[in-house]
This record gives sequence, structure tokens and C-alpha cells, in this order.
Amino acid sequence: MAPTEPQHYPLLESLDLPADLETMDRQTQADLADEIRSYMLEVISKTGGHVSPNLGIVELTIALHTVFDSPNDRIIWDVGHQAYVHKLLTGRFREFQTLRQASGLSGYPSRSESIHDFVENSHASTSLSYAAGLALAREEDDDSYIVAVIGDGALTGGMAYEALNHIAQIQPERFIIVINDNGRSYAPTVGGLAAHLSALRVSPRYERSKEVLGEMARRIPVVGETTDEALHRIKEAVKTVLQPATFLDVLDIKYTGPIDGHDLEVLEATLERAKEFDEPIVVHAVTEKGRGYEPALGDDSEKLHGVGAFDLDTGSPISRRLGFTDAAGAVISDIAEEHDNVVAITAAMGSATGLGKLAEDHPELVIDVGLAEQHAVTLAAGLAMGGARPIVCIYSTFLQRAFDQLIMDVALHGHPVVFMIDRAGVTGPDGPSHHGAFDLSYLRMIPGLAIAAPSTADELGGMLETALDHDGPVAIRYPKAGVDSLPSPPYAPVPLGEWEEMRSGTDVLILAVGRLVPIADKAATLLESEGVSCGLINARWVKPLDPRFDEWAQQYDRVVTVEDGVVSGGFGAAVLEHLAPLGIADKVLPLGLPDEFLPSGNADVLLSERGLDAEGIAAAVLAAR
Repeated sequence: MAPTEPQHYPLLESLDLPADLETMDRQTQADLADEIRSYMLEVISKTGGHVSPNLGIVELTIALHTVFDSPNDRIIWDVGHQAYVHKLLTGRFREFQTLRQASGLSGYPSRSESIHDFVENSHASTSLSYAAGLALAREEDDDSYIVAVIGDGALTGGMAYEALNHIAQIQPERFIIVINDNGRSYAPTVGGLAAHLSALRVSPRYERSKEVLGEMARRIPVVGETTDEALHRIKEAVKTVLQPATFLDVLDIKYTGPIDGHDLEVLEATLERAKEFDEPIVVHAVTEKGRGYEPALGDDSEKLHGVGAFDLDTGSPISRRLGFTDAAGAVISDIAEEHDNVVAITAAMGSATGLGKLAEDHPELVIDVGLAEQHAVTLAAGLAMGGARPIVCIYSTFLQRAFDQLIMDVALHGHPVVFMIDRAGVTGPDGPSHHGAFDLSYLRMIPGLAIAAPSTADELGGMLETALDHDGPVAIRYPKAGVDSLPSPPYAPVPLGEWEEMRSGTDVLILAVGRLVPIADKAATLLESEGVSCGLINARWVKPLDPRFDEWAQQYDRVVTVEDGVVSGGFGAAVLEHLAPLGIADKVLPLGLPDEFLPSGNADVLLSERGLDAEGIAAAVLAAR
């Protein structure tokens, strides 16, 4: 039930954490786990955040901080959104109520927050590489442990396997990999490894049997080889019979598990044993995502993976406004009904990118590759090569991870792949790792890639129609922002490179991109009240530029570009580059995001603070005249 009065958390409030964990008896630790779950639910229901992953990792986090001495022992979290319990156990209980708020706690590990946080690990599959680097840099007399906690889908990313291969080569000491195996990321984890781990979860344990047979083997006389050699052969044979080899055996990395990720006694005993090895070892813990909160269990765990404020009784959002993600999902579903060769690709974020309806109606048209963005993009290239029209649905910040594949596998070949780029520009509470501030800059430099930025849901629909008829790659980027309603077919194509002239004037021409079009329109009204005659262009194609632009630019004394991406290399830079040969680049005033990583906060507030609201744009124009 939702709390009707302030709740009290005596253990969290009174303990010196994590120092007191080692002296706590098992029952007190169990009581602490209950407090942590209750407190996280109370706070996250108000602030939003990642619910299910953190409910599932409570006991495992307590065990880690009991057995290891953080920050002397370095614990690295992957994906970082499962580190809320870690925050509570490392002195951030009271600050936790500011989670994901402006000037509050990050929703991920943050080096600026605590000495217990080693990396800003909010992108998946990176912990093993960080850990390997720390191991190689460790001084000879440093007896600390390095612990990489990887899970919630992060082992579906190829970078993790690259790191494992290297770890097998360098064999670092005091190096422990903990797999938090909850079988899910946003949705059920997919791929061969997921099936492998599932099989291990239900495999019979063989340790006792191996011990018994080992004792028997010692009594067997051996001929032609040493006793140690014979015992090793027998041990391996017994192991092969009683438990099939894991892929870690092939890499010669020690493995133990699976163990119950909610049994504190087993967890702590296993981690203590793991510390005894002088080589890398993997501890495989099976946990239940959403544990202790009924609305987050089972099939509903995806619903409460990462959320805004919600009702504690039901788990339902307190408020839910239609957004560009919903519009994209509706348009893709409609268009898939009309085009028999359309297929959608997601990197473990189907519902988060609007593909829920298509996956429900036509599951055969949605391919989930796990948290493997590079593979997703090159897979799309292969599908296009085979005659399909793939649509890659992905966050702006995650597409960065497949930059090389964008260039060399899609654009170089001119494959007709459509990229539906969600969370472009300023996104809000997820902070610097999730703002899509760089996409216009890194996309614009790629030859042959057309870039669209709809300002409305209807424009998005028309752009996708255009993209599917275009013989080459197209990126359609849109914000995490609301829309008035979902678009309906038929979707009128938006011709490639054709801008929309919304106002005409004589003094200042404003070229606005995407979500900033209505804001620029308000700025134009403010400028008109100051006697400045404004033209306004919805620059809905960032690339190619409208061929009419030269004529428009010559008509005005000042050209102002307004975009929700970094100025460096963005749309404003494109306008400057275009007008420089005409000798009129000095007319251009580029407005956009500064050269910095943006903090968490409300998107409108963040834009306003950086002069990208109507008043800020108008003031910048007046100051430049």
C-alpha cells in the first residue's frame, strides 16, 4: 500500500554503511534488505527511475559490500542503473530523495558523488574492460580486489566478450566477475548466452559428486603417468559428465554457480571463496528482477524497468502524456502493414523505442539483438543488402556506440537503412550519458546520409514514408517530448531537403530544428514586438539543405540557427559552411547547446538555462544586431 505517513528506516538512518555490514548478523542484514526495498519504492515512485533492476539486486549488493572493502576494493557496476542499492550502502541515504533531479543524485554511478563510484557506467557492457585496465595498472604491492558486477542484459553486448577474451589472456589476480543473472534487460534477455545461462540455472550441482569420485580416483593405481596427471584427467572427465562445459571453460576462466542471488549466507560464502583464487573467477548469481514488489514481477518487470513517477499501489504511471516515441511506434506499425519488406530492429529496447505494438501484432517483424548496437546496425546493412527495408529504432546516445558501423557498413554501401533516433537533444533526468546532444554533429559528417528532424508527429510520419522510398540511408531524430495526438495514415511524404517557410520577414531569418521550431516561433513573435521583422524556417531536413536557402539568406541581414544539439559541427555549422563561399557567413548566429556534458534536470529548464527558450533566443538576436 502507498504510505499514508512518513516512513522510518532505522537501519539506513543509524548505520555507518558500508563499514557496519561486516559486523551485522544475518537477520539484521535481512531486515536491512527489507528497508532498502521499501525506501527505494517510496523514493522512486516520486522521482522516477529504474525500479525492477534495483529491487532484484539488494541482497547481492549487501553481500558485495560485506565481503569487499570498498573503495579500497573497486566494485564496478554494469549496467550502472542497477547501482541504487550501492548508493544507499555508501552514505547517500538522505541524498537519495534527490535522485535524478537537478543538482541531485545521478541515476547512475557518479565519480563526483562518491569515492565508491569508479566509472560513470551508464552504457552497457563496459565494466569488464574498465576492470581489466584497472588490473593492468595495479601496483605490485596492491592487494586490493577488482570486482565487476555485470548483468541486466549487459552480457549481450559484444564489448563484454572482447574484454573476456583479453582477461583470459592476461589472467589478472584478485579479479572477480559477478554475473547478476535476472534473465532480462528491458525485456527478456535474448541470444545464445541467455539460453546458456538459463540451462545452467537448472543444471544439477556436481561439486559433492566430484569430491566423492575424486576420493575414489585417488585409490586407483595409475600406470605410465604421474598421479597428478591422472587425477587431473579423472577430475576433468567427472566434470564433463556431471556438468557440461561453460563458454568460460573454453576461455580458461574459473566459474562457480549458479547460486541463489537472494540468499545472503550463500552469497557471502561464495564471494569469500572466490577471494581465495589467484586468477579470474566468475560468480554466477541468479536474481529475480522486481523482487518484493508485485507490479514489477513476471511479465510486468519490463513496465517498471525505468519509469517516471508512479502509483505505489498499482505501479501505474501517475501521469502519461503521448510523446514522439508513441508517434514513432504508431507510424512504424501502420507502415509495416503497407510495406511487405519492412523489419524493425532494436537493441534490447523494443517497448522503450515504441515497438511494443508492432511486436505484439507482428512479432516476426521485430528483431531484438540484445544490448549490441554495433551488431544491430551492421545487421540492418545485411538485411538491406538482401532486399529488406530495415528500420533501426535506437536512442541517440546509444547510436554513438555504432558510429563506425554507420559509416563503413551502411553509408559506404549506400544501403537504404532508416534510423529512428529517439531521445535526441536534451532528454532530462537521466543526465549526461543519456542526453542526445551529439547526433547532428556525428551524423552530418557521414556522406550520403540524409538527416531529418520532425517538429510534429505528422511530420515524423511523412518523413518515414519518404525515407522508405529513398534509395539510401536516412536518419530521423526526435526528442523525448510530448505530442498532441498520434498521427494517422495516410502519411503525406515530406520531400527530401524541402524546408517549410512558416514566416516571412526582412530583418532576421530564424532556421529552427525539431523541437525548437515552436519555441523559435514564439521568439519571432517577441522580436516582432521589438520592431524586428522575422522570417522563420522549419529546417526539417538538416541534410541536405533546401536549395532555396541561398536566396532566402541573401534577403536578410541576419541568419540565426537554433538547434537542440551541440553547436560544434551541428546544423549551425552546416549553414556557416554553406554560406562561407558566398561571402555572407558573417551573417550567421548559431544557437545551440554549449561544449559541455549536460546535467540531469527538466528538459525545458535545461534548455532555458542555456538560452534556448523563446526569451533567450530573442535576447541573443537583439544583442547581435
